[in-house]
Amino acid sequence: MKGLRGERLASEFQKAIYEIISRKLRDRAPGLSAIISVTGADVAPDLKTAKIYVSIYDTSEERKISSFNTIKENAGFIRHELAGMLRIRTVPALTFILDGSMEYGAHIDEIINKLDVKPEDDKPENDD
Repeated sequence: MKGLRGERLASEFQKAIYEIISRKLRDRAPGLSAIISVTGADVAPDLKTAKIYVSIYDTSEERKISSFNTIKENAGFIRHELAGMLRIRTVPALTFILDGSMEYGAHIDEIINKLDVKPEDDKPENDD
């Protein structure tokens, strides 16, 4: 959704959904991974659908996938709670997408740290 209103709504959705997952969904599903963050929200202009990008960090890939599936299965619950938190006429259907950008960034940092790069001298060489 473009425009100031769309950006503001996407930001509000992102914050509210994070609160619902971290507080209310954790009570319903205590097996969720420890670190879950909502990295983005893309709301359709007609407010019928919204893509919610979720990043999950866990040492076990199995628990990570299980946590993501739990979030997807509880999309209706999250939408219902969202309706109670936000004062909007239409609450969109939520589609959750696993966002791997944080893991990718951590992987790139790890590769850079493994490189053995020696600092160069700041003095330019003269061939005179």
